[in-house]
Amino acid sequence: MAGLVVIPEPTADEARVGALVEALEAFGFDVHRTGGEPAVLGAMGVAPDFDVRHIKVLPGVQDVVRITSPYKFASRTWHPDDTLVDVDGVVVGGDEIVVMAGPCSVESEDQLRAAATAVQASGARILRGGVFKPRTSPWSFQGLGLPGLELLARIGEELGLPVVTEVMEPSLVPEVARYADILQIGARNMQNTPLLTAVGRVDRPVLLKRGAAATVDEWLGAADYILAEGNPDVMLCERGIRTFSQATRNTLDLSVVPVLRERTHLPVVVDPSHAVGVARWIPDLAVAAVAAGAHALIVEVHPDPTVALSDAAQALTPDAFAAMMERVGRVGAALGRH
Repeated sequence: MAGLVVIPEPTADEARVGALVEALEAFGFDVHRTGGEPAVLGAMGVAPDFDVRHIKVLPGVQDVVRITSPYKFASRTWHPDDTLVDVDGVVVGGDEIVVMAGPCSVESEDQLRAAATAVQASGARILRGGVFKPRTSPWSFQGLGLPGLELLARIGEELGLPVVTEVMEPSLVPEVARYADILQIGARNMQNTPLLTAVGRVDRPVLLKRGAAATVDEWLGAADYILAEGNPDVMLCERGIRTFSQATRNTLDLSVVPVLRERTHLPVVVDPSHAVGVARWIPDLAVAAVAAGAHALIVEVHPDPTVALSDAAQALTPDAFAAMMERVGRVGAALGRH
């Protein structure tokens, strides 16, 4: 089944738009409306042979566009303007280069507070920290779980930093949403449709990481699962894909940034830490991501990477993070951003 974008006339008032919605529903369509002005209507569940002239002749219709891509709500055809995701006053998707930073795993109160204080001092606006860790080996540190989540939320609140953390199963979504300001869907769960549906039903922004072997269409299709449930606040995170190269942990696909900026209205985030896996190379990729047009970065920082319980090799020290942020600021300024 396909989808249509119905564009009302600029002069159409609320009554006329409401009448259009009723008419579309009478045709059997599932109708969604953007929050913008003027309103744009999406009619989903359209048979491929449906004659759009039935809609074009309705009073108040300016144009009808058929959405042919495999994703609908994530498409710029449906939502031509950039989506701005407001995370407790921090806006992702605009001119500000938003940096999310913190440890891979929440290990202790002292460790988390030291990391959070350091990244905030260098300009990070959002605190990241893992409490449920999907590790390759079952014998690796799996995170502190709910006690770690409570600690992350408490220190974030003390410092005035919104927090982002991963949620791994649908049953945990309500609990994690009580504490976290952003729900992260990790690369391993990008196509976990019950989990995508669950985060689409809560009032929290979602950071959707790209699967290690996912195409752009598959990634945006995953975003549609969230958007279709009514949650408009989705951010897409490129974190490296699996290729033949073994020089780095993954291959950071920076070419996807302009591709996404063209195809979708959703904010684009880049995670150079998981892409490269080596701390000394992360600043160069962070700067390159900003130059390519990324709206935000998410970076791992640990007060003492030598004792980190997970991903020690890719954790920046506070000093290295501060130096990276200074470079990111210079590049952003050159591009008219801040």
